[in-house]
Amino acid sequence: MIPSIRLYFLLAIAIPIALLLAMLVNQQTSIIGTLLFDCLILGLGIIDALRVKSHLVQVTRHPLHRLSIGRDNLILLSVRSSPRAALTANQTAKIRICDSYPLEFDVSQALLETSLNPNTDEELTYTIRPQNRGEYQWGDIQVRQLGNWGLAWHDWTIPASEKVAVYPDLVMLKELSIKLTLESSGTMRRSQKLGMGTEFAELREYGIGDDPRSIDWKATARRSRPVVRVLEPEREQTLIILLDRGRLMTARVQGLKRFDWGVNAALSLASAGLHRGDRVGVGVFDREITTWIPPERGQHQLSKLIERLAPIQPVLLEPDYVGAVTKVVNQQNRRALVVLITDLVDVTASTEMLSALARLAPRYLPFCVTLRDPLVDKIAHTSTVEITSAYNRAVALDLLAQRQVAFAQLKQKGVLVLDAPADRISQQLVNKYLQLKSRNQL
Repeated sequence: MIPSIRLYFLLAIAIPIALLLAMLVNQQTSIIGTLLFDCLILGLGIIDALRVKSHLVQVTRHPLHRLSIGRDNLILLSVRSSPRAALTANQTAKIRICDSYPLEFDVSQALLETSLNPNTDEELTYTIRPQNRGEYQWGDIQVRQLGNWGLAWHDWTIPASEKVAVYPDLVMLKELSIKLTLESSGTMRRSQKLGMGTEFAELREYGIGDDPRSIDWKATARRSRPVVRVLEPEREQTLIILLDRGRLMTARVQGLKRFDWGVNAALSLASAGLHRGDRVGVGVFDREITTWIPPERGQHQLSKLIERLAPIQPVLLEPDYVGAVTKVVNQQNRRALVVLITDLVDVTASTEMLSALARLAPRYLPFCVTLRDPLVDKIAHTSTVEITSAYNRAVALDLLAQRQVAFAQLKQKGVLVLDAPADRISQQLVNKYLQLKSRNQL
């Protein structure tokens, strides 16, 4: 039994009653009267809490499945009031619910409250935001239901303990998959232009704005009207993603580790590649290649990538870029787009990475993707008159300048470069990949 505010209020009434009896009768009578009054109120509170047992509400948590890191994941609780409440008291059931979510998660609402009429259902929701991937233990559900007299809460626990896994951003992957499917089916305007690809797709009637060079004269002669050839970028190419999990990837950016943003970007790029019919492989490395998933095509490959990448965490080790590139050269004989997802500081600290990527050109198409901290951009572009802030801004500007020097050297060696804020890298990387495909650069 958990006393309610009403019960405390009634117990407090005993104080003026005791004073009144002490003035009118005597002190002994006052004490006895006060004790009897308090016992009566406490007894009624106990009875009120016990009577709740006859019409307890039913609370169930919907299956949690897989949660997405850095996202507001919706948790759904179903509450059903007892039909016996209509027979006993015929009044609403006031309840409070506390779900035992992992303490590492950010939660939108820790305590849920509602009132239900007899024999009715209601769904209560709240959101949690995990900041780290991994497996967590979800506890039981704690429920309190107020008695019909409003004197006490009946408190009980509903067993609902289960393990839940936090994965990379699966919500973003689902949204991207829908977008790519719509683009492929033609319900959205295709971004590539006619004649930009190398693989025949279809024949269709000539329209205003079509390139006259794409006209198929034989088909035009057979149909007696202009017909153009629609060409798509070549399919079944190879995409290799190298994901750095070294020291620089352990830093937190916008609430998540830089490596987590890298995993999200790698899976987004892999999803886009698989939708375009490419063979996609992924390698994760620090001082050596710790995870190697050979290139394959098909949507089953995406599920494999999610399961293999989900438990991997960054480490405080300097990455071996040369070793990772050597692995690609030994495993991949055909020309491929090799995307390195990492971060860099300046030319001096990134000498090994620059030389490793230079080895890939021109046999492969190297693509360096770096995850920039938006906070550095904000500091660098914010004017200030304070000395400390001015020093911070000078350092931020120097860091950005050093990055630009390193990128310039990469471009001189034939390496494609994408430097974007970590929280926006996934969309920009997918867009860049689709541009490469439409221009047939691979």
